Amino acid sequence: MEPKKTLTHDQLKTPRAAAVAGIVFSVLFIISLVLIRSAVPADPLDPGTWLARDLKRVAFAIYLFPFMGIAFLWFIGVLRDRMGAQEDRFFATVFMGSGLLFLALLFVTGAITAGLIMGFRTMPDRLFESGVYAFARAAAYQLVNVYAIKMAAVFMVSASSVAIRIRIFPRWMAMLGYALALLLLLSTGYIFFWAPLVFPLWVLLISVNILLSNLKSVPAPGS
Repeated sequence: MEPKKTLTHDQLKTPRAAAVAGIVFSVLFIISLVLIRSAVPADPLDPGTWLARDLKRVAFAIYLFPFMGIAFLWFIGVLRDRMGAQEDRFFATVFMGSGLLFLALLFVTGAITAGLIMGFRTMPDRLFESGVYAFARAAAYQLVNVYAIKMAAVFMVSASSVAIRIRIFPRWMAMLGYALALLLLLSTGYIFFWAPLVFPLWVLLISVNILLSNLKSVPAPGS
């Protein structure tokens, strides 16, 4: 009986830890997004004055990206764990692919922005004169607002579709995911400037629901 109890405990503990990781991802993403969007202008053709004014703030936000990515991978893991044997191959493939692409694009954006910051610290004048700033700024803008955010929307649609089929989280959260995904698909850097916030907020909602669900399923001591 003891090995069976240990196995049950491990099965409950891992998803609960992953649900906490989803909350960590949401909090870190919100912090990073607020810091960056409050410092960097929406216009990708800006002259770069934010580098001198808010460099430390943006650098800190970029520093959070790797930890945010690790937490998001754990969040993907807990959703797949809840799918179990009922996992739909089509939606699971889109779900995994969009989630990994979202992270990859986010990391590339972080690397480009970190490169800009390092370049400004070493040779500020040459950075702007060479055209490197204009190219890197435009590339980072496109990666986030056109590609990464759209992949986040696809992730929400695929996860919501799976939830409706096998109920890995409540149906109303899945319907909300569809609506918010549509907002992300239609948004740009100029229109709905703060629209990307809906993704971490939705992940936070799902993670809290999973965490509470797992806490309720924990057996009482001695049972």
